[in-house]
Amino acid sequence: MPAPERIPAGRVSADPVALLTRGELTVRGRIREASNAVLYCTVAYEGQEAACVYKPVAGERPLWDFPDGTLAQREVAAYEVSLATGWDLVPPTVLREGPHGEGMCQLWIEDQDEAELLALVDGDEPAEGWKAVGFAQVDEERTALLVHADDVRLRRLAVLDAVINNSDRKGGHLLATGGRLYGIDHGVTFHAENKLRTLLWGWAGEPLTDEAVEVLQTLRDGLKEGAALAERLAVLITDVEAEALRGRVAALLRAGRHPQPTGDWPPIPWPPV
Repeated sequence: MPAPERIPAGRVSADPVALLTRGELTVRGRIREASNAVLYCTVAYEGQEAACVYKPVAGERPLWDFPDGTLAQREVAAYEVSLATGWDLVPPTVLREGPHGEGMCQLWIEDQDEAELLALVDGDEPAEGWKAVGFAQVDEERTALLVHADDVRLRRLAVLDAVINNSDRKGGHLLATGGRLYGIDHGVTFHAENKLRTLLWGWAGEPLTDEAVEVLQTLRDGLKEGAALAERLAVLITDVEAEALRGRVAALLRAGRHPQPTGDWPPIPWPPV
């Protein structure tokens, strides 16, 4: 049998979900910087092969503030919500059996660093094309302004993070390739309490775009009892979390604005990158 054709991640011609779900998963190495078990793999199916990340549930460290479900389930739930928005900001992600048991399997995205999305700058105001997040202590003698690009892709991701209640949107979780922007690492999302922590506060308090309002309306309908999205999420997050998700979408539509930090929870993750 000929070797499978190697297809670069992000350009899989076949259905990536079918490839990730049905393909033969082979572990190639471990990403040691991660706090939980993260395995770099390839997945092969019907003559195609792609790189992917496999995070087995058995390798997850318990979290006192996320006692329900698993990181893997929440990663897949984030993909389902992203898919429903039409923005496709999360790489294809599935729940499947692997060499170390059930886990999350996600298409590998090569970060090509196409454009600078985050920066530390001197001064009190961001330059044109940038949005201020806040001041950061760089060292004992220097404080710098943390900024992110005024980029429509980041703005969409800020809306998605508000919807899924992402408590860990770091700079290292942003991957840009081929003009596309992806967010990864969504294991600490969907909590029923407000835990939004992100570097994307630049639009805080500003009106939502018309596009975002339309997407939120679509999500509102998709989360109604019996709707397809609601049914898919029902096996990934708890009923309480699903109700809180509907509440966040409704609250965003009522306010018509990007959320602002509440002061009840640290607004920026640490470390920020």
